[in-house]
Amino acid sequence: MSKKKKALSIDSRRGVKTLEEAHAWLAERGIEDIECVVPDLAGVARGKMMPTEKFFSGPTMTMPSSIFAQTISGDYPPDDDRFQHNPTDGDLFFRPDYSTLTAVPWETDPTAQLIHDAYTRDGIPIETAPRNVLKRVLQLYSEEGWEPVIAPEIEFYLVKPNTDPDYPLEPPKGRSGRPEVGRQSYSISALNEFDDLIDDIYDLSEAQGLEIDTLIHEEGAAQMEINLRHGHPLELADQVFLFKRTIREAALRHDMYATFMAKPMSNQPGSSMHIHQSVLDKETRDNIFSTPDGDASAKFLSFIAGHQAYLPSVTSIMAPYVNSYRRFSRNTTAPVNIFWGYDNRTVGLRVPNSKPAARRLENRVPSSDANPYLAIAASLACGYLGMTRNLTPDEPKTGYSSDVMHALPRGLLEAVALFGECEELIEVFGEKFVNTYRAVKQEEFETFMAVISPWEREYLLLNV
Repeated sequence: MSKKKKALSIDSRRGVKTLEEAHAWLAERGIEDIECVVPDLAGVARGKMMPTEKFFSGPTMTMPSSIFAQTISGDYPPDDDRFQHNPTDGDLFFRPDYSTLTAVPWETDPTAQLIHDAYTRDGIPIETAPRNVLKRVLQLYSEEGWEPVIAPEIEFYLVKPNTDPDYPLEPPKGRSGRPEVGRQSYSISALNEFDDLIDDIYDLSEAQGLEIDTLIHEEGAAQMEINLRHGHPLELADQVFLFKRTIREAALRHDMYATFMAKPMSNQPGSSMHIHQSVLDKETRDNIFSTPDGDASAKFLSFIAGHQAYLPSVTSIMAPYVNSYRRFSRNTTAPVNIFWGYDNRTVGLRVPNSKPAARRLENRVPSSDANPYLAIAASLACGYLGMTRNLTPDEPKTGYSSDVMHALPRGLLEAVALFGECEELIEVFGEKFVNTYRAVKQEEFETFMAVISPWEREYLLLNV
């Protein structure tokens, strides 16, 4: 199959423009049920499943307003003066984005999925809905005549099924019947251990019109990385959201778990979601990070400087859980600073080698457990603030820097406090979102503190 034909085939599997086109798309495929899904603050798919007939004949989908104030454990933060949860838990209204319509290929009956956006009864976008948060940041770029382009890279682990959280995770057995014991970065043989699973990931992805650029074996035991093609930030966030569901489903078919935890195993590297970013002029379609002569532009340097200035304050979005901060370890492949450098993977902000038209910044701070909508919005917000304020970065690092911890917060509470105190980011994200996010993360921390860890039993039980 030629690349052109394959692209057309993939396009036909994903997305339409209107309700009428959706009706035809579903009828052509004999779709019986539709999953109406909404990404919540954690990136979890919330929503309703309904028969196709009900979708077209029923009223607008509604769900309680609390879905955007729920912690990862299913709890809710208490109200205070800054976080005012709707006391009646009244309904929000959800409209389908028909460009996201695609199949659910792992379901037995013909099923489709459709991502929805959240609004008030009066049609005002809900500030705390992650998709709306990203749209808000993209609107800021549009008002400046800019169009950001991103390409995410998502790492994840395959692990042996584990139904008891008190036991550590272990790598699964591959086709050889043996689990990986060493680190196998970029190993084709280690990748081939999971050929059947990888084939399923590709098949399920193609059935949804999702394009994988590359899939590689990463440094950890049974750790993989998927790279997606560059494109519009909202479309790529949708793809990451759908890929996570797809990879988990594919792994379950092979009696494995796929986990996007930032640090699932203590003796293995963490998992990241690197975000490559460039910005186009909306009219000329030129990359504003390069001058006509091909040099780095002042806007590019300000984009970098914005990340250096504001990354610490959005770390709670890019590293959203207590576990996320275990990934930030010195002398590993994870970033521990907000230095920048050319083709330097030991700093948090890397400028890859490229032609001028493809000049971009790779943000290496986000972990794979981050909500893709929020992580992309936060990263672009940093760059936006840098460019609109004409900030200047420090000098690029040319040497090894993974041993220097600098500026990034070391824990969730510190990170959340920085986010809630940054007035520039409050202006970008909106006070309602910042306060809700802060309250949810503080409640999650309290839930974590209620659990006694093995480390405490090991070292404190008989020693203190």
